[in-house]
Parts: sequence; structure tokens; C-alpha cells
Amino acid sequence: MNGLDFSPLLPYAGLLPEALKITLEIGIAGFVLALVIAVTAGTLRSRKLPGVIRFLLSFYVEIFRGTPLLVQLFFVYYGLPSAGFRLEPVTAAILTMGLNSGAYLSENVRASILAVDKGQYEAAHMLGYTPLQTSIHIVLPQAMRIAIPSFMNGFSSIIKETSIVSVLPVIELTKLGNQVYAKTYHPFEIYILLGVIYFCLTFSLTFLARRLERRASKWQL
Repeated sequence: MNGLDFSPLLPYAGLLPEALKITLEIGIAGFVLALVIAVTAGTLRSRKLPGVIRFLLSFYVEIFRGTPLLVQLFFVYYGLPSAGFRLEPVTAAILTMGLNSGAYLSENVRASILAVDKGQYEAAHMLGYTPLQTSIHIVLPQAMRIAIPSFMNGFSSIIKETSIVSVLPVIELTKLGNQVYAKTYHPFEIYILLGVIYFCLTFSLTFLARRLERRASKWQL
């Protein structure tokens, strides 16, 4: 292999900020949606619920954990329009990422809630807390600290999985790289650069996760 030459990529450097913006938009919005879903579904699944609700929540989790993300993305973007629901590519990507990661993270939330000592519930009951107050003020804050590493791993995964969105008509980082490759025929330089960008994004999240874990550990006995 000849020496790497990044000079042919320079004319396309101006397109990088917009592609990076779209990648971050999908990743961050997808993660926020996943958090909402995970906390809601995980909290509900940690409780004794009517059979129908328990079945629906389990069905959602198993469907999104048991099918490929790419298939889910195609279903949301290409399949839903046949049922009358047409979504923009970015919206479809955010929804799919949120639903997919929410299913995985909900299991982490459920496990974190179940890891909270049962004595906490008994003490809250003796102090006159309602079940809802116990969950919001006592159980969930402790469970969220336990789940921080899982949340940050999920965030990193979403950022990396945004590369799958390149199959849709939206120009994020990987789609931009593919288009530049088609014009310059410099695959090594392009994908090395993409790898470095994705690594920097995920490494930043790893650093943030460690900071959050250290801060959260100050509140643990």
C-alpha cells in the first residue's frame, strides 16, 4: 500500500461539520428518548402489574432486543408509510435508535431498581411515603446511580450505531464518507478519518462516564 494521502479530502472538509451535526443530533436525541423509555419501562417492569401490561412491556423489550437494528430502521422508515405514517429520515433514525436502546437500557434500569435494598421500601412505608413517592424520592435516585455506567455505554453505542443511518437518505458522517469515497477513491484515508472521529466522540463519553461515576460514588455508603 502506498503512503496515505489526505489531500484529496480537503475540498470536502467544509461538509464535515454539517454531517457531524446530524450524527450528534441523532445520537443525542435518540439517547434522550431511550432514557425516557428505559426509566418508564424499567420501573414498570420492576413492579407487579396486570398481565396485559406486563405482556406488552415484555413484548416490546423482546422484539427490539431480538431483531437487527437495521431491520427496525427499514421498518420505521420504509414500512410505516404503507400504514400511513411517513417520517423524515432523521426523525425515523431518532425514533428507531430510541426504541432500540430503550429496550436494552430498560433491563438495566429494572436490574438497578431490584438491586436497591428492600429495607429502603420498608423504611419509606414506615415514614408514610406512598409507593409513588418511594419510587421517585428514594428508589429511583439510587437506581440511577447504579445504572450510570450502563447509560453511558448505551450512549456510546448509539453514537456508533448512527453509522447505520447511512442507508437512509440523510448525510451523516458515514454517508458523507461513502460519497467522498465514490468521488476520490481514497478508502483508507476516509475510513481512518471516520474511525478517528467516532473514537473521539465515544472516548469523550467514556471520560464523562468516569466523572459521573466518581461524583455519584460520593453519595454511596
